[in-house]
Amino acid sequence: MKKLLFNLTLFALAFSCGATEDPIKNTSKTSENTSSYGYWQQHVNYTMEIDMDVNSYQYKGMQKLVYTNNSPDILNRVYYHLYFNAFQPGSEMDVRSRTIGDPSPKIGDRISKLQPDEIGYIKVNSLKQNGKVIAHETVGTVLEVKLDQPIQPGESVTFDMDFDAQVPVQIRRSGRNNKEGVALSMAQWYPKLAEYDDEGWHADPYIAREFHGVWGDFDVKLTIDKDYVVGGTGYIQSETKAKKGKKTIHFKAPNVHDFTWAADPDFIHDTLQMPNGPTLHFYYKKDLEPKYLENWKKLQPDTAKLMTYFSENIGQYPYEQYSVIQGGDGGMEYAMCTLITGQRSYGSLLGVTAHEMAHTWFQFLLATNEAKHEWMDEGFTTYISTLAENEFGDSKSDNPLSYVYRGYIALANSGYEQPLTTHADRYKYNQVYGAAAYNKGGVFIAQLGYVIGQENLNKTIKKYFEDFSFKHPKPMDFIRTAERVTDLELDWYLIDFAQTTNTIDYGVKSVEGNTITLERIGLMAMPIDLSVTYTDGTTEEFYIPLQMMRGEKPTSATVIKDWAWAMPTYSFNTEKTVKSVEIDASKLMADVKRENNTFTVE
Repeated sequence: MKKLLFNLTLFALAFSCGATEDPIKNTSKTSENTSSYGYWQQHVNYTMEIDMDVNSYQYKGMQKLVYTNNSPDILNRVYYHLYFNAFQPGSEMDVRSRTIGDPSPKIGDRISKLQPDEIGYIKVNSLKQNGKVIAHETVGTVLEVKLDQPIQPGESVTFDMDFDAQVPVQIRRSGRNNKEGVALSMAQWYPKLAEYDDEGWHADPYIAREFHGVWGDFDVKLTIDKDYVVGGTGYIQSETKAKKGKKTIHFKAPNVHDFTWAADPDFIHDTLQMPNGPTLHFYYKKDLEPKYLENWKKLQPDTAKLMTYFSENIGQYPYEQYSVIQGGDGGMEYAMCTLITGQRSYGSLLGVTAHEMAHTWFQFLLATNEAKHEWMDEGFTTYISTLAENEFGDSKSDNPLSYVYRGYIALANSGYEQPLTTHADRYKYNQVYGAAAYNKGGVFIAQLGYVIGQENLNKTIKKYFEDFSFKHPKPMDFIRTAERVTDLELDWYLIDFAQTTNTIDYGVKSVEGNTITLERIGLMAMPIDLSVTYTDGTTEEFYIPLQMMRGEKPTSATVIKDWAWAMPTYSFNTEKTVKSVEIDASKLMADVKRENNTFTVE
């Protein structure tokens, strides 16, 4: 195969617990059924007791799960994710990694070489529904469960499970003994009930990426070696005195859709209390080189700045703590925390922290289905974290999102693009997924600012958070929010940019005296900002509304007649003789061939 695709600027990026008080004051909205056929979402309460053997990397678990069916449907089955089963030779993750055209260097063929004491697994020993044993079958990374009695709308049932598990050698996101020596990175480690929503069950196998979970409360008691320092999701309620070399830590995490933890005997644990904000926790290994230890100290006040920036520009962070934890294989967001590798330059450490913390809003609190709408997760996060980094980083840019546009335009011109409706696991190439989710997703929200005006975009983001936090919003929810803010019609934007691979390409066809003719070459329509320089040296800005948008963004430019999509050309007259013309001088419109955007009269 020819050298893959294009130069993706995305992957040059840096990315690419302890409170004892009552935790949450305002995070319980929308867990109940709102109406029979209006918006609804399921609810779970997990109670787990886990006994971890840090020598064998095996653990035993008891899980009681109270599941409330807020849907209008009768459920005859349920499904659990058993994510650790992906880390076994012959799994779908293993085979996909070895057969995709551009394997992830983090995975490659590593899973295929795991020995029995290195693999991951979750084995369900018993499962009961309301005290009665029920049939279940493990199929790869999914547990298929046939219910004893159907779950009726509005009914709550209790599932009791006994399971054994083994932590895999760290390969992707979670596992033991990562490349920096962190003992346990425990993400997606427990039997996790799959989400059921208005589109049905989402019992996706764990093949490469992205998650979707049910909102609920977690009560977790973790028994582990007394020397291990543990951080992650949830508030520590108590820690028992060591017996036989072990201690038990009791966590509670209200209104989250995941529970993650990491542990190591050599963790330093620092805290920073923000004024009128959460307590920030930092866990990192004490044997890091001095330059990296210094970076982790420097990171702490900057993390507070990031927390403030995101709360002010999206919506208030609702929990009382957030943890940045050394672990994993790069950077990955989780409930109330992130796992990141720690041996980085300071710029990289700040960048990955900014990105993963921003995910707290875009996907954790605004819990889109990442598998189906991965671009809302990664793209929106890329947008806001890039702006935050530009605010607090060492270097400033007038157009900090330019690299995001370059990555998308390279994708659009490559011939490999797939629409953003593609399931996250079913892109032909990993690099195409990356450019689509991060770059095109980032352009989607940034370019909406070009379409409706930056102030309106800022209002839309805050309104979106206000209306859809602690829910599972979809792409149309975001667009409808923008429509309510602006009173414009914007479904065309979602359809063309997210649901097709239509491209934007406008050009200046001709300039004759004071007559300017533009042409639409690409299939996607846009309103046009046009800068005109006259022969007398003066300039004028024009705004050409898009007819099917049914209105205009706020602008100080001269507003002229609408341009209907089906019309390939558009002409108008100015009052003076024209010297030169430029379409979209701001470069916030993702025109895939900018060379025809300017015209100078010879």
